[in-house]
Formats: sequence, C-alpha cells, structure tokens
Amino acid sequence: MIVVSNTSPIINLAAIGRLDILRQLYGSIAIPESVYHEIAVTGSGDPGSREVPALGWIETKKATNRLHVAALQIELDKGEAEAIVLALELNAELLLLDERRGRAVASRMGLKSVGILGCLIEAKHKGLIPSIKPILDDLIAKAGFWVTTNLYTRVLQTAGEHQS
Repeated sequence: MIVVSNTSPIINLAAIGRLDILRQLYGSIAIPESVYHEIAVTGSGDPGSREVPALGWIETKKATNRLHVAALQIELDKGEAEAIVLALELNAELLLLDERRGRAVASRMGLKSVGILGCLIEAKHKGLIPSIKPILDDLIAKAGFWVTTNLYTRVLQTAGEHQS
C-alpha cells in the first residue's frame, strides 16, 4: 500500500512517542521534500525532527510536477500541495492529512485521505492499540492537537469507547 503523509500526522504522533502507529498501519510512508524540510530542518529540535531522518520506513520523495504544486499553493501551504501532488504521482492509495482545506482539495482530485483521528480509529479496529482515549488525550495535552468536544465524543463513539 502506498501512503503519503503531510507534516501534521507525523509531528503530532512524534510529540507523544507514537509514530509506531503509522508504521504498524502502513508499513512505510512517503513524504515530499518540503514536509521533510519542515520537520527535520525548520523544525529542528521539535517532535519528529530526529525520528524522520533516522527511520527507514519514512521515505522522502520528490513531487516532480512543480506547476501543479504551484497551482495548489494558491489554496494550500507548500507541504500540503506537495503531498497531494506526490500522492497523485505515486498513485497512492491513501494521503495522511489533517487540515480540512487540504482534505477537500485532495478529495476533489480523487484522492482518499484520512487524518490522525482516522488513523487512530483504524488502529483500534485492527487491534493495534487497545484504546484511543489515552492517545487522543495525549495528543490534546502534549501535542496541542485541537479537537472540538463534538469530534472528540464522535471519535470515541466510533471506536466503541465511552468518554469518562
């Protein structure tokens, strides 16, 4: 399965020490050069900056259609634009992307995308994690991941868990 990721799922899971969830779910993931740069260079010392260059299952690839990237940058940031173009170029089966606008653009282009919450639900359904709630609580408390109360409740319900 070819999976491409934007920055957010990687840095947020790295912030709570749970990047392993992506490896367990997908085996390997590809990231565009701008995402690598954002995490490992610009974000030096931040979550993911040491892991991404060291983990062999996260592969950096070049999005070659620069005109398409530039066109998408009218609506999106560079990382999102490159992630979408790379996913198209690799015929990726899945794009990991948290931002609503980026997911809307990806959907318009025929790409299937899922955010970090969807990854957690999938990991729970596959038995890779026993519970979403402690991971979700860590994302909110340690990574500063923003989730509405409604979405928080919906995610736990989807996973068959109850809010306590």
